[in-house]
Amino acid sequence: MSDKLKAKRNKNSVTRNNTNGTCLNYHKLLSSTSMHTGGKKLACSDCKREFLVSTKTTMYRCNKCEGVSKSISGYKQFRENSLRAKFFNQDRQQNASKNASSHSSLLLSTTTIGNKRAVLCGVTYRRRRYMLKGTVNDVVNMKKLLTNNFAFPIESIRVLTEEQKDLNFLPTKRNIMESLKWLVKDCKFGDSLVFYFSGHGTQQPAIDKDDELDGFDETICPVDFIREGMITDDEINSTIVRPLKEGVKLHAIIDACHSGTTLDLMYVYKKHNDNWKWMNNIPPSIDPVTKRTNGGVAICFSACEDCQMAADTAAFGGKEMNGVMTYLLTKIIREHSGITYVGLLEKLQEEIGMVHRSKHFNGILKRIFHRRIEQNPLLSSSEKFDVNTKISF
Repeated sequence: MSDKLKAKRNKNSVTRNNTNGTCLNYHKLLSSTSMHTGGKKLACSDCKREFLVSTKTTMYRCNKCEGVSKSISGYKQFRENSLRAKFFNQDRQQNASKNASSHSSLLLSTTTIGNKRAVLCGVTYRRRRYMLKGTVNDVVNMKKLLTNNFAFPIESIRVLTEEQKDLNFLPTKRNIMESLKWLVKDCKFGDSLVFYFSGHGTQQPAIDKDDELDGFDETICPVDFIREGMITDDEINSTIVRPLKEGVKLHAIIDACHSGTTLDLMYVYKKHNDNWKWMNNIPPSIDPVTKRTNGGVAICFSACEDCQMAADTAAFGGKEMNGVMTYLLTKIIREHSGITYVGLLEKLQEEIGMVHRSKHFNGILKRIFHRRIEQNPLLSSSEKFDVNTKISF
């Protein structure tokens, strides 16, 4: 059977992080676009396979043997050339960065009403081989949930997608970081904040090897991540978690691969020996103070654990694509107005499990990965709290 026919038969099933059913591999992507993005050539210290990584990389994991190498000295760097613009729309992104820089004060002074505000970010990666199709729909669903179910004023919700006409609100790295600063700026007792991200997520070796239990930072990918770099869990934590003052609550929903601890929060709530419990997420060698808030609380729902992939699908009906986790999260909350944190987590895991086990969804993915696809949503927090309390954004 031809590849085109296979794709046609399975057009409703696709992973979150690549339209061909494979999780976004940052190193492989750099290798295939080295003549356009620049990079440095490396050879795995274990299997000796050669590939390219970002010029700023200090550690890397081989996508063939999974070996981790810590030294990158002794390799040549590749030059950037004019073809880069063709693949990454350089002119447009440069203009966006300049525009965002020149209007940074305007960006940070967006009107807010009451004590609620949110940043909703959906990255499509248009005209890229790793383009996603459901992220804008995800943002629309989240916006409706916040306004209809949690009384968020529309004026207090900042949306970043590639459909925005204002270049300040394209989901570039600069714009996302500026919006995160806006989200927590001058936060005060009683404020309710939301950060939502739908797009690619991946992992990279931590600069400080003692900073992560598994040695890897979790990242989210802005639209210009190939040139400007990804946004790491450390950056997100320092920008929107540490500044939270007493009485301020932040909810984050991250619908991306490898998103389990994207906010680097101190505790995760998961099953251990068939019992749900809070588990410590801080490496023994790290001072917990560096990961704490300034008195507030940060809570995060992630689409999957750090080692797993999230998925897009059109299996819910109609022709539109949606992130599996976002679609179900918004649906469950709308249908169960008094649902608790643990109730939502359990229902998410149950329904996502049903989706992944279905023939319709799992057919093409099972043939690609030769195993059952797993996606376990994760709840994490800056402090332990009663998960039987009602969810309130």
